[in-house]
Amino acid sequence: MNFNFIEGKYNGSSLAVLGRNSIVETVREMPVVGGSGLFRFARGYVQARTILLNVTTKDAIVQYDVYVLHY
Repeated sequence: MNFNFIEGKYNGSSLAVLGRNSIVETVREMPVVGGSGLFRFARGYVQARTILLNVTTKDAIVQYDVYVLHY
């Protein structure tokens, strides 16, 4: 998954996240494996939490907390 920034200081930069995102777990942790722009050589992790899940419509609200080190 990629997070792309379109405003502010990080406009045009992105973070790359790779890992298993199992919706049945309360908190999922996935590594930040790199990025572009100001996040080149970024390392860190993401914690994902499902806030709302509607199995009928397959809609979900997921909170992503990103912890990253970059140069």
